[in-house]
Amino acid sequence: MKRELRIVAIIAGIFLFAYLVPFSSPTVRSAIMEAFLMLQEYAREHVLLCLIPAFFIAGAIAVFISQASVIKYLGGKAKKAVAYSVGALSGAILAVCSCTILPLFAGIYKRGAGLGPAIAFLYSGPAINILAIILTGRILGIEFGIARAVGAIVFSIVIGLTMQFLFRKEEAEKQEAAMAAPPPEDGKPIWKTAIPIALMVLILVFANWGKPGSLSVETTAGETIVATRAGETADEVLVKLQDSDSITSIERNEIESITYAPSAYTSIYNARFYIAGFFLLTLIGLMILWYSKDEAREWGGSTWSYAKLILPYLFGGVLIAGFLLGRPGHVALIPPEWISGAVGGNGWASNLVASFAGALMYFATLTELPILQGLMGSGMGDGPALALLLAGPALSLPNMLVIRKILGTKKTLTYVLLVVIAATLTGKIFGAIVG
Repeated sequence: MKRELRIVAIIAGIFLFAYLVPFSSPTVRSAIMEAFLMLQEYAREHVLLCLIPAFFIAGAIAVFISQASVIKYLGGKAKKAVAYSVGALSGAILAVCSCTILPLFAGIYKRGAGLGPAIAFLYSGPAINILAIILTGRILGIEFGIARAVGAIVFSIVIGLTMQFLFRKEEAEKQEAAMAAPPPEDGKPIWKTAIPIALMVLILVFANWGKPGSLSVETTAGETIVATRAGETADEVLVKLQDSDSITSIERNEIESITYAPSAYTSIYNARFYIAGFFLLTLIGLMILWYSKDEAREWGGSTWSYAKLILPYLFGGVLIAGFLLGRPGHVALIPPEWISGAVGGNGWASNLVASFAGALMYFATLTELPILQGLMGSGMGDGPALALLLAGPALSLPNMLVIRKILGTKKTLTYVLLVVIAATLTGKIFGAIVG
């Protein structure tokens, strides 16, 4: 009966959508186009190099890491200092967006990690991006960079501890059930599991190594522009000029070449695919030597199960986010002026609006900076700006849909509410200090 009611609801929803949406409106047409352009941009920029490695890592965690090991270090009864430190500081290694972190979060949580440490990992993964924090300091000011770094680490721990406390009864039952599970039969040494997973993490890190911050752009007109990278889209590169405080966009068809300032970071970026390829070949060799065909088949099945769990909700969420908010610099159904007009000053309302808007938006890595610059240029206060920086990269509408599938509605709503409240409070305090 429930299944039939669900089918009726889906059919009714599609009918109402087709009947009521004014497709002839230019605004609606633009929003629909933005939805598919955002999905295309997401598929091109994030699926092959970000999501697929993350799915394989999650699958390996589920198959090769014993539940007892996860519970020992990340379980609800593990030492809090160890469990929350691992969760909160992991983002310094994994420079991933709010969607790429999801398979990894699902992997450790389903394998027995406590809700608190898993939530700390979920929040910190996209929030503590070293390059993003450095560029935040260079573009918005050192106080923003420090506040973002400290706020993200503190947030992840506080929100994780709060979630663990609020759902302590459910988590205790989960931990007891996990502890009662029979021990794994495989006597494979732990290092034979740790090394392949470490190699996969390195592949994920180096394949997605962020573009260097300092660059010079040669335009087709022969002009040389020395600047700091502030983000980019499919159509343009966004930079902060050395003699200006604002973000400038350079159309890709106007760019002849881009040169990055020499540094160890730049050298790694230029060789990132060679480094990732070396780790991939090493991984394949070790898997052939150490693991049987049955184990490899089980790993593939687990990876595919995570893909089936996450991708439909992720792609659907990206479409909805694109339809409502559009890509950076493009207008969709909700005009940017509505948001910029509601986040002026440092009042409670403006901080709350900034936190809530940031939680709904989808930010690819570094795209939050040009968006924030544009909003600040339209009158956004310092407090709301930090609130958006703390809520935005860690949450998004696609991210929420997937988290709900993993945790359920109640835990997801609680997590989102805690992030929005914490970002609002921190923004209010920061605005009062720097104002």
